[in-house]
Amino acid sequence: MITSIQESEALFTTIRVLVPGTSSRFRCGGLSVAKQTVRLLSALRPTTLVTYRERADQHPFIEELLKEELVDDQCLWIISWGFDVPRLLKRLRGRNVIYHAHSSGYGFKLPPSIPIVAVSRNTMGYWGHHASRNPLFFIPNALESQWIDRGDLKGDPAIRPIDILVQKRKSSNYLLFELVPALRAKGLRVEVQSDWVEDIVHLFNNSKVFLYDSTEHWSAAGLTEGFGLPPVEAMACGCIVFSSLNHALSDILTPGEIGHQIGCGSLSNDVNRIIAAVYKPSDWKSSSSMLELALRELSEESHVKRWKDVLQQIDQLVPIFNESNFIKQRSRLRIISIKVFNKFRFFITKLQGVS
Repeated sequence: MITSIQESEALFTTIRVLVPGTSSRFRCGGLSVAKQTVRLLSALRPTTLVTYRERADQHPFIEELLKEELVDDQCLWIISWGFDVPRLLKRLRGRNVIYHAHSSGYGFKLPPSIPIVAVSRNTMGYWGHHASRNPLFFIPNALESQWIDRGDLKGDPAIRPIDILVQKRKSSNYLLFELVPALRAKGLRVEVQSDWVEDIVHLFNNSKVFLYDSTEHWSAAGLTEGFGLPPVEAMACGCIVFSSLNHALSDILTPGEIGHQIGCGSLSNDVNRIIAAVYKPSDWKSSSSMLELALRELSEESHVKRWKDVLQQIDQLVPIFNESNFIKQRSRLRIISIKVFNKFRFFITKLQGVS
């Protein structure tokens, strides 16, 4: 249970978290994180979920708010849907905006006055390169309390009825059409979850090994794995995790210590290692103390504390941005210097080619 934390001298007295909609067509990890963010930030300051594509009876719609209000210096808007960020920045021009950065690779640029809150170090590194003058913060996504409260972290995987659990969404063709059939051919019980499960924690608690391979999915989308909650949820339930290590998954997983690499060398190598983990899980499961430490950092309590610190820093930063053009000037100079350098390098290369 998150207790309310009182803020003193807060510049922003209200927070609005923007999502395109809340119906089934928008159901995904990003929507879940946004709803969780609203719930947790409400312990700090009044926070509201706002939709901007699809109207919802229980949530305000962006156009109505913008028509009703003049620019409100005490309201902070949080945007996160990568494809919609450029359009939202135009609609919210003159207002105070934070970009809650999940995946990367959308290709847009951010004004230097926009603070970026990254959910992974991988994403933070991306924006550290592409928006080096923007205020950058790191707040990893929080595990919902049910995973920590009900997850069988210290349970014995050897007595669980499901040998291997796979979630169909984001899974690679290799995982679904090569590895899963090969494991079933060895007589293992492999559960492929493709539909809604009423009690997802119970399903994980009954599984020995969890397989996750999202590299192909994100490569096809041209984006990155923003955080990778499924492997963390599996570990919270005491599952042995075999996963790809792309993007933000490398934040969480250390092969051989916390989790194991999938697609490692050959199909036969994967099959042999996974079979070994099923039949002797004690040799493959990460230590409970190591997992507990990792999960503590991802608790909702830790999440709220991080947000509290970040909001206080943003309270102090925004007046500085409003009063000074220093960052904008530095940004312009940096762009000009890069253009001059590239032209100079092209000219030198051309001369070398002639000689």
